[in-house]
Amino acid sequence: MSTSPHRSGDLEGRRILVVDDDPTVAEVAAAYLSAAGFVVDVAADGVEALERLETLAPDLVVLDVMLPGMDGIETCRRIRAGGDTAVLMLTARTAADDRIVGLEAGADDYLTKPFSPRELVLRAQSVLRRTLAEARPEGPVVCGGYPYVSCQAARAGSGRRGW
Repeated sequence: MSTSPHRSGDLEGRRILVVDDDPTVAEVAAAYLSAAGFVVDVAADGVEALERLETLAPDLVVLDVMLPGMDGIETCRRIRAGGDTAVLMLTARTAADDRIVGLEAGADDYLTKPFSPRELVLRAQSVLRRTLAEARPEGPVVCGGYPYVSCQAARAGSGRRGW
């Protein structure tokens, strides 16, 4: 079984903001997510996270619950109030009630510390696949009055190769 981070081509280059006041946790999470092809930035508290959210427009926020100042639950609520950015809680709080509070605040997933960096990467990929799939338009896309079909979709539907 491989222990190296798996690269997921369709997710490569997606932006992730890691929010944790423990520099070691933030560094490990950022290193593994970067190795998996993500563009990663780090914030140390909720206020900084909300500021970076505005400037970076990340696709996913990996968010600790126990942060100085504004905690992760309130930060998650504010992220949700401002848009649809995916949130993965990464926290030492392991009780079922804590997980429920995090999910009720709007988190898409919840991972407890200590954590496997490999599992963090896989959960981040999973959350992003789901949220990006939800963002895709349903039905035909019309561009300039004409239906738009990507070359990949056209090839898949035509049975022909080599366009």
